[in-house]
Amino acid sequence: MTTRITAPIEHCFNLARSIDLHLETMEHTGEKAIAGITSGLIGLGETVTWKARHFGVLMTLTSEITECSFPVLFSDEMVQGPFKSMKHYHVFEQKEGFTMMTDEFFYEAPLGLLGRLADYLFLEKYMLRLIMHRNSIIKQKAESTT
Repeated sequence: MTTRITAPIEHCFNLARSIDLHLETMEHTGEKAIAGITSGLIGLGETVTWKARHFGVLMTLTSEITECSFPVLFSDEMVQGPFKSMKHYHVFEQKEGFTMMTDEFFYEAPLGLLGRLADYLFLEKYMLRLIMHRNSIIKQKAESTT
């Protein structure tokens, strides 16, 4: 997924790794940062544990920043949580007059065949909507504060 943002690359990069902004974008899930880095900017080797309600179920997910190259790339990877695996790449490119923010999100649902069925029926669409919602707020915040 790509998002065109009329703001400097450094600003977009920092907004995307802001714990505080993440909490704002996921407010509708009741998400809280409960361990690790719980506010400010997260960086390489740091972890955050999130607690949120999805599909009516309270879930906990811990992710670690496994790559960070300011201001062009960072990736977070699930260390513990509801997925079998999950990795999210955040890539930033400075273009003429704007920043292109690209999300590459890879995950594998748990529970084998049942998880693949859930993914097909609703999980993939749900995850896509979460990322789209989050990116729209990052874009709005970046463009209104530059």
